Amino acid sequence: MDGHRRRHNQKLNRFRYLLPAISAISGAILLLSFLAPSPDHLHHFEHHASLHDNVIDDAPVIRAGFTSVFKVPTSSKMISDRNLWSTSMSEFYHGCSNASSQFPKAQFVTQPNRYLLIATSGGLNQQRTGITDAVVAARILNATLVVPKLDKKSFWKDASTFSEIFDVDWFISYLSKDVKIIRELPHKGGRKWSPYSTRVPRKCDERCYHIHVLPLFSKRRAVQLSKFDYRLANKLETNFQKLRCRVNYHALKFTDPIIKMGQKLVNRMRNMGKHFVALHLRFEPDMLAFSGCYYGGGEKEIKELTKIRKRWKTLNISDPEKERRQGRCPLTPEEVGLMLRALGYEKDTNIYVASGEVYGGNETLNPLRALFPNIYSKETIATEQELEPFSSFSSRMAALDFMVCDESDVFVTNNNGNMAKILAGRRRYFGHKPTIRPNAKKLSRLFMDRKNMTWEDFSSQVRVHQIGFMGEPNEARPGRGEFHENPTSCICGKTDHKQKTVSLPRKIRNGISEADETVNDEYIDHNQERYNEDEEDDGLVSNLQYLLNDTIVDGLSTVSDENELEDLLSD
Repeated sequence: MDGHRRRHNQKLNRFRYLLPAISAISGAILLLSFLAPSPDHLHHFEHHASLHDNVIDDAPVIRAGFTSVFKVPTSSKMISDRNLWSTSMSEFYHGCSNASSQFPKAQFVTQPNRYLLIATSGGLNQQRTGITDAVVAARILNATLVVPKLDKKSFWKDASTFSEIFDVDWFISYLSKDVKIIRELPHKGGRKWSPYSTRVPRKCDERCYHIHVLPLFSKRRAVQLSKFDYRLANKLETNFQKLRCRVNYHALKFTDPIIKMGQKLVNRMRNMGKHFVALHLRFEPDMLAFSGCYYGGGEKEIKELTKIRKRWKTLNISDPEKERRQGRCPLTPEEVGLMLRALGYEKDTNIYVASGEVYGGNETLNPLRALFPNIYSKETIATEQELEPFSSFSSRMAALDFMVCDESDVFVTNNNGNMAKILAGRRRYFGHKPTIRPNAKKLSRLFMDRKNMTWEDFSSQVRVHQIGFMGEPNEARPGRGEFHENPTSCICGKTDHKQKTVSLPRKIRNGISEADETVNDEYIDHNQERYNEDEEDDGLVSNLQYLLNDTIVDGLSTVSDENELEDLLSD
C-alpha cells in the first residue's frame, strides 16, 4: 500500500512540473489563433483575387484545413422554380398614356410669340430624359418648343444632331396635339431672334416654371434653358405625366438607319436561340475609378484607377470596403454570371453584352465566359463595314445597344444610370418584360462568403435577395423612384386577358393615375410592404449623390469636374 502511495505522489509531482510548460504551449497556440487571419478574411482576399484569375469556382478548393463545397453545377434546371423569361402577373397590366378629355389640344393653349429652346446635357439616355421633359416644360408654359439641341461638348463628345439620331418629322407630328414644335426659331427682319439664356433648378415643378421662366417671356419672345437634365419634378399632375410617356415611349423614334441596323442585331441574336439576355455591364475603367471600389487587381489596379481618379478633385473615396458593403460597387462580370446561374439561367444561354471598354479586357471577361460561353456584342455579330456609319458617334452606337437591350427577353443592368432607368420604365410600359437589377448590398456579402457555403445555399439566398429586383409589376410602388424608371401614372391594370373595365374597392386602390378616356383601370400595387427593407439603400448608389444634391441650382455650386462626373454616369 505504501509503495502504491509513493508511486501516485511521484506522478503528481511530475504533473506539477509539467503544468508551466503546458500553460506556455497553450498560451502560444491561443496567441497564434488571434494573430492568424480568420477563414472569412481569407475568403475575402480569395474573392478579390478572383477578378484576374481565369478559374471559376466549379470545383472544391482545399484551404486552411478544410474543403470548400461551393461548386457551380453544370445544369440549373433543378434550381429554377420560376419562369425565367417572363414576369408573373404581367398580363394583368398595360401601358396607358392617352390624353384625357380634360387635356386641351395645343392649338387652343399655345401662346403666340412664346418660344422655348432647350440645350440637353450628357450622353444619349441623359439627353433623352431632357428631351422628354422639355416637351412637358413647353406645355406647362404654353410655349412653342424648338427642336432641342443635343450636347456636343460633354464627356461623350458626339457631334450628332437631333435629326441624326431621332426621326424629327415623326417627333413633331406625333406630338402636334400636345405641343406645337418647330425646327428653328423664326426670323425677324431677316435675322433670328436672340433667346434669353438661363437655367432652372433641378426637379422644378409647374409652379417653379411659372415663377422662374414665365415672366421672362414678357421681356423676350424666346427663352433658352441650358444644361437641361432632370429640370422637371418627379411628381407632376397626371396629364403631364402621361404626356411624358407619350414622348418617351411613342414620339422619340430612332432614325431609319439606326432602326435597320439595330433590328439586324436583334434578329441575329434571335437566330441563335429562342431567348437571349442583354447585359448592360458598365465595367469601364472610368466607371470603376469613380466608384472608388477595389476589384482584386493588386498594385497594378490601384495605380491605374488612382491615376484616373485624380482627374476629379471633388471625388473623395476613403473606404473601398465600406463602398462594397453598402452596395455601391458594380458587380464584376464573374459576379453577374454567378447571380444569373443562381437564378436558374443555363450555361448555354445567349448573352448580349452592351458595354464600352471593359477594364482588364478578356482577362476580366473570361470568368463570365466560363459560366456563359455564348457571349456576344455588336462588334462580334456585325462586320466593321456594317458598323462604320455609327462607330465614330458614341450616341449612335449607344442607340444600337439600346435597341438590342429593349428587345431582349431579359435585361440585366449592373448600375442605376440613365440607360438602366429608361429601359426599366420602357420594359414596364410595354408588357413588364423581366428587368434584373442586382441587389448589390445583399449580394456583395454572399459573394465575399461564398466559399463557406454550398451552391444550393448560395443560389437559394440569391433568389431570396433578388425578390423586388426582377422587374415584376408589384415592384413598382407609386411615388417611389424616378418617373422615367417607374412610370406608374402610365401603367393600368386589368382583371383578365380581355382587358375588361374594372371597378375596385377603394381600400385596395392606390390612386396612381386617371384612366384612359375609354378605360377605368387601376394599377394594383401588390405586397407593398414586402420590399421596404431594401428599397432605400440597396442597389448601386452613385457617389455622384454625395457631390450633386438633387435640389441644387446649377451655377451656384456645380463645377466642371462634377459636370464631367455626371456625364460619365449618365448612360
